[in-house]
Amino acid sequence: MINSGRPVKDISIKKDDSVDSIFEQMSKSGGFESRNLADGLNILTSMIEDKDCLKFLSFVGAVVSTGLRGVITDMVKNKMCDVIITTCGALDHDIARHFSNYLEGSFTLDDSELADKEIHRLGNVLVPLKSYGPLIEEKVQAFLEKEYASGKKEMSTHDVCKAIGDNLGEDSFLYWANKNNIPVIVPGIMDGAVGSQIWMFTQKHNDFRLNVASDGDLLSGLIFKAKKSGALMIGGGISKHHTLWWNQYREGLDYAVYITTAQEFDGSLSGALVREAISWGKVTQNAKQTTIHAEATTILPFLYLALLSRIK
Repeated sequence: MINSGRPVKDISIKKDDSVDSIFEQMSKSGGFESRNLADGLNILTSMIEDKDCLKFLSFVGAVVSTGLRGVITDMVKNKMCDVIITTCGALDHDIARHFSNYLEGSFTLDDSELADKEIHRLGNVLVPLKSYGPLIEEKVQAFLEKEYASGKKEMSTHDVCKAIGDNLGEDSFLYWANKNNIPVIVPGIMDGAVGSQIWMFTQKHNDFRLNVASDGDLLSGLIFKAKKSGALMIGGGISKHHTLWWNQYREGLDYAVYITTAQEFDGSLSGALVREAISWGKVTQNAKQTTIHAEATTILPFLYLALLSRIK
């Protein structure tokens, strides 16, 4: 099916061109992934500027181990979203990197040698044991003890994220989410270091409860009142699915941009294009939507810079 019949335009870049002007040219280049990237910028601009739109940001925890944490933190600081849905790893890495450091590594390092040196490998990011497990245990137990002492015997994942953010600093996305009253929901919170520490806390305080159902109360209160909704989804898995799942209750997202490296031919949720969600009622039939097939740490900094140049 012919899309528009427009002629393909060559991209011409001069040294003084702005990133926004390059995105504009990409929208007319005819191929291949550049079109989806340019469409993504246009959709995100419309979504963020739409005052009637409830804006979701979902992302996988692994990106928080990288420098992309700074971009995500800035997006939260600048209130480009109203709700965050993420994984437990995002909490783990936000805590660990606030209080310690991860190291640059390589995909080709010897993992047996790293294990002997008590260093974990996450792709080409190195996570020293001392910067992760023991540190997160110490900090999370202290954060929960503080909440427990104030009288809290039951917490949602949103409450846990607020408590963590209250104890971190300006380099942290949880800090800015807490400061800007942006709820952070972690549907799979038990699958990670913070979740394990919550379980360990209940062993010492058997009257303490984690109430994940109350996160549903928070989300339903937002979803059912939203005139429109939209989402930037970075990576797949549970954070993407939870975002789509809840938006089916208002007949789907009106704006959707999904960044993924997964492919759809194995039937996985992570590989499923945004358009597949239309059949489930998780994205509206008339939604402004696109799937960008790219690695997030490569393209999101440029998308964010272009957004800053566009949004008033």
